[in-house]
Amino acid sequence: MKRLASAVRPRLAHAVRTAKPQVTRLMSTVRPLLADLPRPRSHSTLRYTAGAATAGLVLAAGVVTLSGPWDATGQRTAERDRATALEHARGADHGPGAAAGGPRPVPSAPAVLAGLGAAAGPVDTRRAPAAGGTALADVLGPLLGSAALGDGHTAVVVDAATGKRLYGVQPDKGLTPASTTKLATAAAALNALGPDHRFTTRAALLGGTRLVLVGGGDPTLTAHARAGGWASLRTLATRTAAALRERGIHKIALSYDTTLYAGPALHPIGVNDNLAPVSALVADEGRTDDSAGGPVRRVADPALDAARKFAGFLKAAGTDVTGPAPARGAAHAETVAGVSSPPLSTLVERMLTNSDNDIAEALARQTALASGQPGSFAGGAKAIAGQLGKLGLPLTGTAFHDGSGLDRDDRLTADLLTAILVKAGTPGHPGLRPLLTGLPIAHFTGTLSTRYADGAAGLVHAKTGTLTGVNTLAGTVVDRDGRLLAFAFLASGTADPMAAQSALDRTATALAACGCG
Repeated sequence: MKRLASAVRPRLAHAVRTAKPQVTRLMSTVRPLLADLPRPRSHSTLRYTAGAATAGLVLAAGVVTLSGPWDATGQRTAERDRATALEHARGADHGPGAAAGGPRPVPSAPAVLAGLGAAAGPVDTRRAPAAGGTALADVLGPLLGSAALGDGHTAVVVDAATGKRLYGVQPDKGLTPASTTKLATAAAALNALGPDHRFTTRAALLGGTRLVLVGGGDPTLTAHARAGGWASLRTLATRTAAALRERGIHKIALSYDTTLYAGPALHPIGVNDNLAPVSALVADEGRTDDSAGGPVRRVADPALDAARKFAGFLKAAGTDVTGPAPARGAAHAETVAGVSSPPLSTLVERMLTNSDNDIAEALARQTALASGQPGSFAGGAKAIAGQLGKLGLPLTGTAFHDGSGLDRDDRLTADLLTAILVKAGTPGHPGLRPLLTGLPIAHFTGTLSTRYADGAAGLVHAKTGTLTGVNTLAGTVVDRDGRLLAFAFLASGTADPMAAQSALDRTATALAACGCG
């Protein structure tokens, strides 16, 4: 224990020193927000509260630092190393003919909210407001009424431990959710497939003369030299070439099969730098550069692009290759090699942290297939709604058209978004936990890494959403009284996206600072 303390103490001290400027900025931001709140009965109470809040912020920053380091994709490097270590274990692969010796399922995440007294029974966000609801309305009302939030907004705040709604403005009204749709996609996929599920890309032999690269719907398959823990197309080529040599095959005709998915590949928004055409076979999300995230021009045919790269890797491994050409009917061909994705829990975390549209649309299709629906945009939308219904979540006012939230016809409610977050923390649904662990952390990770520099850094964990005229934010926060709250704020008709974003961030910061219950 003494050795552990001596090892941890320097890192915690560094974290505290690093956190001091952020704490100072946060306190300067929070003080004006607290000006109108009821004052403590004594100066000593005020000093105690301020001291406790400051200590809490420093501790939060320290915990984030100690749990790192973090890599460029928003994942802890320890998690990435663990995924790499599990590359050769056996597991639950997608599709028939999975390669022998594949990965093992990893253990499900523990009940991280159990210690906070998370609700054990059914989630009910329609309960009567808490006694402190009026005070909370006094704090949030003026902030959400900002002109920056456009011509309409909805909002819900829920006590995650009890499921009790503490605040609500048109909770059942459906608005365009933008990327907060990914919370629904994550919940549906985890419920349908389980957090340990993996997607396998395989090479299958037909008649001894034709090799088929079969897409398994892994949106994280990579052709980069450094795979970083994700399934590698290069590794698949090396394994395939070795298996062919063992069979005395040195020349092969290459085909590729993408029939796992159905329907249009192109999203209704058309060609867009935020999303590649959706295919069961894709490498590096069809990006035309070495980026791992963000908008960039995509290839027109991701499957053909991946197959050509695979052919090149096979040639480098000593196999003479002709093709590639599209193929069908490889479902029962002999699998000679395969590579599997990390567990679904890891994919969900990456999707939420970075707001990854390609992963979101792949998971919508995988949810559809697991639910007996076609692997298409329409099938995914129907399956997401169906899985959320199975979880007992409120669907009034909702409409699903995709998995990413890029479709402006999507409609979600603040009631549904908070119910998803609360459900993910209940002891009865540990498989949903990656939905919480993947949320961006204010001023530290993902789409919140550049936000909250002068706000609740480290305290707000939330999924962001932005489209033209739409700004949304949904996540969790620990308030001044130590309660874990789930919240969802949706605004439509916004004219200035940065002003709207700042207004939502100020609201979440005020919620963190408020002891309103």
